[in-house]
Amino acid sequence: MKSTKYLDELNTKTIEQLNMELANAKKELFDLRLKNATNQLDNTSKINTVRKNIARIQTVITIKQRA
Repeated sequence: MKSTKYLDELNTKTIEQLNMELANAKKELFDLRLKNATNQLDNTSKINTVRKNIARIQTVITIKQRA
């Protein structure tokens, strides 16, 4: 599965790397929403994928901070 592979990749990163990846994902989500608002986005399911990836990153950050 793609999500488990992505989650394993996230677990190997440090909190600083995860924060950088979170910032990049949020920027990508902003860009996708902007394209969607101007009707330039072809694949609207990409928005949901990025939102779920942001949630995964935030979950891994929380788990690492509590450990």
